[in-house]
Formats: sequence, C-alpha cells, structure tokens
Amino acid sequence: MDSSNDDALDIIITNVVATFRTRCHLNLRTIALEGINVIYKPELGKVLMKLRKPKITASIWSSGKIICTGATSEDEAKLGARRLARCLQKLGFKVRFSAFKVVNVLAVCSMPFAVHLIDFTKNNRPIASYEPELHPAAMYRIKHLKATVQVFSTGSVTVTGPNVQNVATAVEQIYPLLFECRKPLCKS
Repeated sequence: MDSSNDDALDIIITNVVATFRTRCHLNLRTIALEGINVIYKPELGKVLMKLRKPKITASIWSSGKIICTGATSEDEAKLGARRLARCLQKLGFKVRFSAFKVVNVLAVCSMPFAVHLIDFTKNNRPIASYEPELHPAAMYRIKHLKATVQVFSTGSVTVTGPNVQNVATAVEQIYPLLFECRKPLCKS
C-alpha cells in the first residue's frame, strides 16, 4: 500500500458458500412435510431449508449432498451446516456430518479513490478485461489464487475466491495496480 495512506481497507464478506455430505439417503418428501422453514422443489429434485441463526439457506438433495449459502464467515458457514445436520437428525435421518468444504467466498471492498478503468485494463491487458457494452466493471483474474476481481469506476471492488485468505490476498495484490490508475480528485 502507499505510505501516505496507511488506512486499512475494509473487506466485507457478503456470502460464503459451503458444501457437506450427510453420508445417508434423505427422503425429501419427509423433510418437506415434517421440517420447518422448508420449500420443496420436486421439479428440481431438492428441498430448500432456511435457518434464522446463522442466516443461511441450504439446498438439500436426496443423495445427501447439501449446499449452504448466505453465511458471512467461514465459521458461521460451518456452524450453520452443523445446525442443519442436527435438524435432519431430529427428523429421524441417520446423518453424519462429513466432507465439509468452503467452496466460494464473495466479498466487497471500497477503494478510497475512483479508478480509470480503460487505463487499468490497458496496463494489465492479458489478465484484465473491460467490456463496457456488456458489464460496467473491469474483470481481473488472478489464476494462482483462483480469485476473480470486478473493479468499478467508483472504486468499488467485488472479489470472488475459494476462501477468505485468498480474497484478502487478492485485494492486497490489486491495490497497487488500482492506485496507479486512480482518477484525480475533482476540485470544486
């Protein structure tokens, strides 16, 4: 980061997606009839179950695979997944919590300056792409971190990555590139 600006950037995690397996077959109709906060989608072959605390939504398949979305940290995602497994146990299924994995983390961050997207894309041509006709943000892919960064002209940044550490590293890596393409402040 620039030495004249020692303010830390706030990275706000907005969504954590995690998966786990129950290691048993689940009867979706039973879950739909006896479970609480449940939406049965037979055409998709799944059940949506919502928890209030932590606030997550889970997609449950009969094979025992469950995807949890909506958590705001990795720990919250694991707690929600365990609570979901406990709910299924109370419905009479022989659920064993296994193969928990955080699949995706979505975070947002605001830069303290606006960004000139055309310059940013020209400077980082093979990795960065900007198609203003299709999307208002420039895309920047960091292959070794498996992270994708969307940069908006206002300085707002959206980062998608496999875990929280990679998201934080991606923001640290892209900050100097954005800083050199910042827009000059308007004097009014």
